[in-house]
Amino acid sequence: MELLADILIGAIAALHLYFLYFEMFAWETIGRKTFKQLPAELFPKTKGLAANQGLYNGFLVAGLIWSLLIEDPRWSFYVAVFFLSCVLVAGIFGALTASKKIFWVQGLPALIGLILVHLN
Repeated sequence: MELLADILIGAIAALHLYFLYFEMFAWETIGRKTFKQLPAELFPKTKGLAANQGLYNGFLVAGLIWSLLIEDPRWSFYVAVFFLSCVLVAGIFGALTASKKIFWVQGLPALIGLILVHLN
C-alpha cells in the first residue's frame, strides 16, 4: 500500500510539474490549445497571471516530492497529507469555479492519495 501511495504522489507531482510548465512557459501555445473556449487575444494579456498560477503548482510539486524524500515516516505522512490536501482543495475549488473536469484530473487523485496515505 505504501508503494502505491508513493507512486500516486509521484504521479500527482508530475501532473503539477506539467501544469507549472504550460502555465509559466507555454501559456500562449499549450494553454491556448487546452482552453479553446477562451478568446485567443486573452492569452498574451493573461500570461503573467498564468505564470503566477504555475509558480503555485511548483510549490505543490516541491512539497509532494519532499514528502517522498523524508525518511521519518511520521513527518513524511504529515507533509504528504498537507500537500495532498492542498491539491484536493484546489481541485474542488477549480471544479466549483471553472470546470468540473478539474476535480476528476486534480481533486480525485489527491483524494485517493490521501486515503492511501492514511491506510499505511
